Parts: sequence; C-alpha cells; structure tokens
Amino acid sequence: MKPDYKLVAKAKYIHLTADLAAELWQECYKKFYPPKQLAALIDKLQSADAIEADIDDGVNYFVVQLGGKPVGYFAWKMENTALHLLHLYLLPAYRGAAPIARAIIGGERETGVTIMKTDAGLDTGDMFLRGSLPVAETDTCGTLTEKLSVLGAKLIVEAVARIVRGEAVLEKQGEGSVCKKVARTPVDFTRPAAEVSALIRGLSPAPLAYAVCGGLSVNCYNACVVPLPEGAPAGMVVACSPKQGLIVACGEGAVRITELQPAGGKRMADTTFANGGKLREGARFDQPVL
Repeated sequence: MKPDYKLVAKAKYIHLTADLAAELWQECYKKFYPPKQLAALIDKLQSADAIEADIDDGVNYFVVQLGGKPVGYFAWKMENTALHLLHLYLLPAYRGAAPIARAIIGGERETGVTIMKTDAGLDTGDMFLRGSLPVAETDTCGTLTEKLSVLGAKLIVEAVARIVRGEAVLEKQGEGSVCKKVARTPVDFTRPAAEVSALIRGLSPAPLAYAVCGGLSVNCYNACVVPLPEGAPAGMVVACSPKQGLIVACGEGAVRITELQPAGGKRMADTTFANGGKLREGARFDQPVL
C-alpha cells in the first residue's frame, strides 16, 4: 500500500492538519514540556490559524494518507531555489532513522549536526555546515538529543546568515551507512558490558531496553560499566543494595543499571529500587533467545 499526499489548500484540510499536528506534537514533545506550555506552543505554531498564515507566507503543507486515512503531514518552503534540512548527526555516517540512538549504541565517541541540501536520496544531499561534540559515557539518547538541539539551533542561525550573504559552499558526501529504526529490545547480558551500557543508554528514554529476572520485568533507563567479581556468570545479580545499587554481570565486565522502572512501578534510581527487596544477590536475569 503506497502513501498518498494531499496539498493542504482548502479549509477542511487546514483543520485536519491542525488536528494531526495537535496529536503528533503531544506524542513527540510531552516529555519535554509541561501540558500548558505545550498546548500554548501548538496553538501558536500549528493551530489552524497558524497553518493558514504559513500557507499565505508560501509554506506548502501536505497531508499524508495511507489507505485513505490521514497518518501524518509535512511542510516545506522553497528559498532561493533550494531546500535545506537539519540532520542530527555528522553525515554521511548514520543516514536514515534514529541516528542519535544508533551513534550511542554503536559506541561512537563523537556526533554532531549537519545542515544539508535535500535531494532525492535518503540524507544524501550536499553538506553545507557541520558542527560536532563528544559523546559522553553517561549520555542517553535523551541527553544527547538536547545537546544536539542546542548545537543545531546555533548552526541554523549561522546557516541562514551565510545564505543571505551568498556564502553557501556545498560539499559532496562520501560513502555512508543507513541506520534502521530502534525498537524496545531485551538486554543480552552475555555481551560485553560496554555494549550493554550503550544499548540501554541509546534506547533511553524511549523505546527502552528491558530485562526480566524471576518474572520481574524492568525497563532500563541508564547504566554504566563497573568491574566484575571473578566467577560471576552473565546475567547474575552481583549486587542489589542501597549502597552499591543494582550490578549485573555481563560476558565481559559488569553493568550497574543506575536508573530503572519495575513493571507497574515508577522510574527510580537503582539505590531506591534496592530498598524494595525485589531482587537479591545471586538472582539471574533471563537471556533473550536471539
């Protein structure tokens, strides 16, 4: 089934787009803005009146339909015969979906933002402006996204200024890789601790990595690599106490799952979780069948 695109021109499509925007913005940004502030942003930027004003200013809105059902929308505006896109990674590596998550999961030490000219390919357009920053060992996809958003905002301001001055110089991309979407994933503790930590942090705050021990399922939000006592098999709970936190043995080394959410419970620090006594030293996390 192929998607269909409808140009938003009539009043009914403007209101349909506004309804889609309200639903999608709530889903995407509810973790970052209080309800009242988010509602005000939506009303200011993507209400029916705001969309109509954008259209009057030359913005082209399209509703995406699948099987006749509206499933999304997009908008663009042509400026000086070129479209530019902000990509939250240093192209050409990690083209496609989830570049930030994949950068952390892949153990990258550096990431950044690329301002690129769009073309018919998947993030293959000529590069205009780039900025980089280090990936910290404590970064999650959430914290790294915030850092890149700040960097991206600075680059956008600089990019617009250069375009206005006629100083836009484009650079061809080299060969790159395409990264796939991320999904909720079980933790495989037989992998090295560095990989386990990277997986947990790369999938946080969503869609999350999870692990199961004795029927108890926990969502993992953050982790770090710690030394492993000799003789502890992969998946064994090495420690679970208010003093040490939750430490689990891996194929190489161990991870401390510093922030987690037990099924039916709240997100909490591992030291707080340990107070509940739901896991004890010596317990074993199940290993996923891969």
